[in-house]
Amino acid sequence: MVGSLLLRGMVVGVLAGILGFGFLKLAGEPSVDRAIAFESRLEAVKAEHGSSPEAPALVSREVQAGIGLFTGVVVYGAALGGLFALVFGLAYGRIGDLSPRAVAALLAMLGFVAIHLVPNLKYPPNPPSVGDPATIGLRTTLYFSLIAVSLAAMVAAGMLRSRLQPRSGAWNAWLLAGAFYLALMIAVGLALPRIDEVPEQFPAVVLWQFRMASLGAQLILWAMLGLGFGALADRAAATPPRRRAEFAARR
Repeated sequence: MVGSLLLRGMVVGVLAGILGFGFLKLAGEPSVDRAIAFESRLEAVKAEHGSSPEAPALVSREVQAGIGLFTGVVVYGAALGGLFALVFGLAYGRIGDLSPRAVAALLAMLGFVAIHLVPNLKYPPNPPSVGDPATIGLRTTLYFSLIAVSLAAMVAAGMLRSRLQPRSGAWNAWLLAGAFYLALMIAVGLALPRIDEVPEQFPAVVLWQFRMASLGAQLILWAMLGLGFGALADRAAATPPRRRAEFAARR
């Protein structure tokens, strides 16, 4: 059963990665090209003032924007799809009397909020030429630490909902759990250091377009996982009879 869910999740993740790649090529790469052009102008100005130019990139821009981007997005999608399937296997039958489609959609929404939306409100993605290379280690650590805290807070909120539901009812339990998660993440966000390394002369439109493209790609990925995997899981729950019994036994 777990193997079947894992395979379905990875297949949907690959398809989501392909869709995300197409979206990033159309909506994301133009802003990346503009950011690289901005960086090149800065390097030219530095060279005029005697600064040594940066070492050339090990991978060409064509490879980065083509097979490199495709491979990265598809592999990420497959890995995320597999993890999503495993979480679905744990959650199905334990968060109420919900169908496989509803569980998958709910998990996708919660995953998008916990893994992408909330961490990126504090540390939004930046295109090339934005950020000090000397602080990349610190920025990476803070970002992934915030993702870990957000996931832990989401799990804690889910446990709180389960405890509150018998006494407060389903609706109030969901509201209180959501308020708990929101309050905790606001406190954590305020406690973590602020990082703003965007150059003053960097075009605001390019920065906005890059961040919207990143958000759009994540929306496509999570929506595909929620809807596509939910459809496959729902089909597995319906037929054949043996698998229907396996799904029913989890509830």
